[in-house]
Amino acid sequence: MSARIEHLVTSGTFELDGGSWEVDNNVWLVGDDREVLVIDAAHDDAAIAAAVGTRRLVGIVCTHAHNDHINAAPALAARTGAHMMLHPADSVLWKATHPGIAPEVWLADGDVLTVAGTDLHVLHTPGHAPGAVCLYAPELGALFSGDTLFQGGPGATGRSYSDFPTIIASIRDRLLTLPADTTVYTGHGSKTSIAAEAPQLDSWIARGS
Repeated sequence: MSARIEHLVTSGTFELDGGSWEVDNNVWLVGDDREVLVIDAAHDDAAIAAAVGTRRLVGIVCTHAHNDHINAAPALAARTGAHMMLHPADSVLWKATHPGIAPEVWLADGDVLTVAGTDLHVLHTPGHAPGAVCLYAPELGALFSGDTLFQGGPGATGRSYSDFPTIIASIRDRLLTLPADTTVYTGHGSKTSIAAEAPQLDSWIARGS
């Protein structure tokens, strides 16, 4: 039996470049009754720990290091003993939120994380942040896109360490090449699919944001 996908929404603030915004974040859990992987430990370590329950937490994956996606990660790691995982290109963003604390595992493009007998492939997809990653689980027909791809467009690129042409290249070359029926589980808001987003690529490029 393959892993299942569970969903939790947590709320807090996103802070960058001197601004602060109230946000709701999607926290995704992938696993079975014995073990689970958390994708983006946002805002509320107690709520995430409750969702994990008595299962073994095999890792805390950070799709990128904006504070709203990582602010609960160290506390969740302390509760569970699980390792925090991040791409090293996001070290500067990580240190802005957690100075003096480092992730235990540095992710690289092509890494494979396994939970409940299900493989999740790490795709480095910079643009929204330099170390942004997505996780692709072919067996589940699932892509966990963080803030790289949303319903209706790419993640924002108007703040520090982001770049619009880079995120477009990441989406075009790494994500829209996945099977059309892949469900996209996003970092905020509603899920979508590769089939729904692929036809919009040219309009995103024309819009330039």
